[in-house]
Amino acid sequence: MGFHHRHLIDIREYSADDIMLMLQTAERFRSVNERRVKKVPTLKGFTVVNMFNEPSTRTRSSFEIAEKRLSCDSLNFGGSSTSSVKGESLKDTVETLCAYKIDMIIVRDKHAGVPNQIAETSGVSVIDAGDGKHQHPTQALLDLYSIWQAKGTLDGLKVGVVGDVAHSRVCGSLVPALNTMGCEVTLIAPPTLLPAAPEVLGAHHVTSNLDEALGELDVVYMLRIQQERLENSPFPNLREYSMLYGLNEKRDKLLRPDAIVCHPGPINRGVELDDFMADHPQRSVILDQVYAGILVRMAAMYLLLGGSEDGLTA
Repeated sequence: MGFHHRHLIDIREYSADDIMLMLQTAERFRSVNERRVKKVPTLKGFTVVNMFNEPSTRTRSSFEIAEKRLSCDSLNFGGSSTSSVKGESLKDTVETLCAYKIDMIIVRDKHAGVPNQIAETSGVSVIDAGDGKHQHPTQALLDLYSIWQAKGTLDGLKVGVVGDVAHSRVCGSLVPALNTMGCEVTLIAPPTLLPAAPEVLGAHHVTSNLDEALGELDVVYMLRIQQERLENSPFPNLREYSMLYGLNEKRDKLLRPDAIVCHPGPINRGVELDDFMADHPQRSVILDQVYAGILVRMAAMYLLLGGSEDGLTA
């Protein structure tokens, strides 16, 4: 099974075979991450730029760890000190970085479409680490990996995506990816938190009634309320939102015995999940998702850059 992609920007450009190869490669990196010396020479000699023009903790830190464990050289670039603050255009900034003879740019930006612009300007491989309310493909891949590990398959699973669908770049990649892998997706949200045309994402069902939907689901994926991205107030208050759309100990009884719970983090405890559900030893795979982020990002960089096969497990 070959891998012919240069970029990871739009998950819809990836086939089921492409995605499964990514997940299987991530699984091969698991052994590297579970030994004392967590390092392989796979990408030795490659240079990766982390261009984070928007604040990030989880995504940025897992990319940085993945780069170190693959032995590539990395440059962290972005934030309030960057040249864009001084008025330099994105094109000029990218061309300056590329003059250093780099191999990949990992970009996070509050504006949708920036990763595509960088790919067109730079000529190097680009990974979208989140752009506006648009996409977040490595998040979708780590979610798929976590679900695949917990369930043993993806095909035919019934997955409910609950919450702030309209503002979620996670959803923009996750729903199409679940669809590609043969899952049946239900969007569950108040009408004010659904996009104008939710069917564009590829969901099979849309409902505003969480309690009715829960009993059918194999996977419940709780989206974070994007308080920093909300325009006006699409619901009366967080307490009421939690009463209608929060997953808690009471709603646990509505779930299938083997249903699992996912969340992209960071959790608004007491809003999307109470402590009982967030820390549930059988249902919650939230910390597994965090770990999967390192494995999947190692796999993405390895496959896109065509690193050394000898260095995969050395």
